[in-house]
Amino acid sequence: MRTERNLTRRLDRVFARLDREPERPAHIDVPRMSRHRVVLFTATLAFYLAIVWAVVITSWLVRLDWQVMFFRPYQQWPQIHAFLDYYVVLGQRGPTAVMVAAWLGWRSWRQHTLRPMLTLAASLLLLNITVGAAKYGMGRLGPHYATVIGSNEMMRGGDIFPSGHTANAVVTWGILAYLASTPRARRWLSALSAITALGVGLTTVYLGTHWLSDVLLGWAAGLLILLALPWFEPLIAKTETVLFDLRDRWRSRRSLPVPEPTVPVAPVALRPRGTPAEQPAPAREPVASARAPRGAHLAPGPHTTRSERTPVTPVGSRRPPHADRLPRGTSQPARPLTGG
Repeated sequence: MRTERNLTRRLDRVFARLDREPERPAHIDVPRMSRHRVVLFTATLAFYLAIVWAVVITSWLVRLDWQVMFFRPYQQWPQIHAFLDYYVVLGQRGPTAVMVAAWLGWRSWRQHTLRPMLTLAASLLLLNITVGAAKYGMGRLGPHYATVIGSNEMMRGGDIFPSGHTANAVVTWGILAYLASTPRARRWLSALSAITALGVGLTTVYLGTHWLSDVLLGWAAGLLILLALPWFEPLIAKTETVLFDLRDRWRSRRSLPVPEPTVPVAPVALRPRGTPAEQPAPAREPVASARAPRGAHLAPGPHTTRSERTPVTPVGSRRPPHADRLPRGTSQPARPLTGG
């Protein structure tokens, strides 16, 4: 029970924090599908299809893949092998998603919006659908599992084409540039994410886990997702509105009802014993009326204590008068004696 209350309080604090005014500028530039972006998207899509076609027909690109594989870069420069084993982690989906989600979650906290987190979720969902479908649809084997020299190794049950590490590096680090608040930050983050994704792709070729054509297609696949994100902005905004509406409903259901104001009840006078039920009981005189007011002032002059005061004795006898009694000092007549 206490755990549920603590969790509820933490959620209320998070929602209360989101309800606060943003500390950063409220105006956030949301990218739109401009004509320039449409041209870039079309060119990237054409490059994507050209890479796939060049591999399917076993063109010069496949021969280049085999030449790079036989070159074995990891044997040519073994001194950087240990470093690149760690560097390639920047393309793995799990660690990179956690790091980027931490940063975007902080931005959502500060900017009073769920758009950064929803945009990241939408981009990763698109990445899993498009790249995963292409991997299992074309079924290409990697360099370590190749069977026939010079072949494209397509439709062999593999999942190497396009490179998932490369596409993930493009999308995960590129989303930071996409969500940048200022044009200057967007330029710097675009250059940094491009260098990171380029290094991750070439690292997979160095380690021999991907063909060169896999990396080229991975770059194109990730760039297509980033360029297509403005088409999903209306859906992201609608999802954010729905989530906030659900939050408000949940909070309204959990809110306790306001207690009604209590009406003071008049004290009931008790009826003493022996009083008939038809007659109302005599009201008692308030005690405060019999007492002297607290602010009473004493007469000026010296005052004696209670023990030093002379008791006041009423004049005459306190006994009630009787007809058969005489006052003191009067002789009573002699009573007659009976019985002899």
